[in-house]
Amino acid sequence: MYRSCSKCGKIHGYNEPCTIKRVYKKTNESELRNTYAWHSKAVEIKEKSKYLCSLCLEEGRATYDGLEVHHIDKVADKPERLLDNYNLICLCSRHHEEVEDNDSIKDRLFKLARDREDA
Repeated sequence: MYRSCSKCGKIHGYNEPCTIKRVYKKTNESELRNTYAWHSKAVEIKEKSKYLCSLCLEEGRATYDGLEVHHIDKVADKPERLLDNYNLICLCSRHHEEVEDNDSIKDRLFKLARDREDA
């Protein structure tokens, strides 16, 4: 009996171990995101957003499923803004994917974050 190996993608015998070892490259960004401070801040932003997607709410819909906290200025570009409330916004997974590489919407997101903080 054979199986597809999740490490190398080749076909091995069922009891035959793979000799390839996965190497995970840690980046500074992933280390920053894997901290208690970041996870606490993400929960805080969701609470301040009343567990609703900010863009959906602006469009007149209430979406509370699949919420993620998005860095408007990317952590890789500006790591000092990792925990800055004015750089964080609560989005549903659909909107998060849409805005990920869309710089034209940044001003709108900054305004929504400012409105949330100043409320």
